[in-house]
Amino acid sequence: MTTTARHDDPGLEPGTIRHFGQLGLATREQLFFRQPESIDRTWPAQRLAIALGATLYVPATRPDLADVIRKRRAEGVISMVIDLEDAVADHEEADAIDHAVAALRDIGENPGEPMLLFVRPRSADRVLRIATALAGPSAAGAPSASTPSALTGFVIPKFNSANAEEALGAVAEASELLGQHLWVMPVLESASVVHRETRDEELTTLAAHLSAHRASVLAVRIGATDICGYFGIRRDRDLTIYDVRVAADVIAGIVNHLGRTDESGFIVTGPVWEYFADHERMFQPMLRHTPFRESDAVYFRQQLVSRDMDGLLREISLDRANGLHGKTVIHPAHVAAVHALSAVTHEEYHDALDILSGEAGGVRASSYRNKMNELKPHRNWALRVIDRAAAFGVTRQGVSFVDLLTALAAPGPTTR
Repeated sequence: MTTTARHDDPGLEPGTIRHFGQLGLATREQLFFRQPESIDRTWPAQRLAIALGATLYVPATRPDLADVIRKRRAEGVISMVIDLEDAVADHEEADAIDHAVAALRDIGENPGEPMLLFVRPRSADRVLRIATALAGPSAAGAPSASTPSALTGFVIPKFNSANAEEALGAVAEASELLGQHLWVMPVLESASVVHRETRDEELTTLAAHLSAHRASVLAVRIGATDICGYFGIRRDRDLTIYDVRVAADVIAGIVNHLGRTDESGFIVTGPVWEYFADHERMFQPMLRHTPFRESDAVYFRQQLVSRDMDGLLREISLDRANGLHGKTVIHPAHVAAVHALSAVTHEEYHDALDILSGEAGGVRASSYRNKMNELKPHRNWALRVIDRAAAFGVTRQGVSFVDLLTALAAPGPTTR
């Protein structure tokens, strides 16, 4: 199968949010058949949620918080969460809120590269406190014109039926106060979602709350660490979250209720991978040798395995197989893995185009002549692929995730 090379990338203009923008234009042209598009904040929630990719959490107590955020953005992080919950000790919370507000003000006044920046407060009652501090002294409660807000929205931990309306209402009030649309991303990790006897009723109730505020809900996130904590479990780095059956059952329930592709559903994001250092292995690595040999990257594979990245790569693949998009990450080293596996392959893209080109249904052979595409059953899959292609681009024929990972591991100078 032959294709015509695409040369439709005009480069990166100032103020652009685009995945893989830290790579030079020449490198991106070598890698991509269809370049990632500029991420538009007015995209439909489904596409914008998919575009989040790896959402990196950073403690609000970092002394150099604003500089860290700018640095990570320059390294290719598109979405970040300033964490005021688990990453902050109880006695540090008040100072951490002040610190987070100061960093958001700093970034708002000196924006640099734009990004999607969220705050995770401890509870819903902190949302308005943070928004009020961001708005500053102003007439009639309107935001100060001299202090533009860098805030994209709030991540609400321990989201459940008891606090849902308070949390969603607080974000709506914060939006009015700051004079801008703020997104909300609830984190499902409460006992009522985890315990089997209450799960279905709780998720049904949450679906109703979220549907009533659909215009503000960007994505639903999963708190896998808390889910495992109810059973005294901490998954080993040699295993994925899907090997922990009680956690996998919770994820399946959340996707079943909230991740449907009809008008009732939302994008559900992948849970955190919490390992990043060397360790003595019990099991064989989960990365095949072949794709690395084909890309002359055998040593690079050894580096990934030594940092437990093979487990992360495996879990990212299983996330998508189970209906999840993107991932919560707590270490910058994980971002490239999530984004490399989010790019749409040349084969996926052409399968999606084949499927979407037919409205009457039926079955046709893939353009790659290696599978059958059923036009009706595969349609929702194809629509998600097109959303992912807009955010992460489409790789050239023969370009694999290994090629993307190696390019991201040693990016050249950016060409704008």
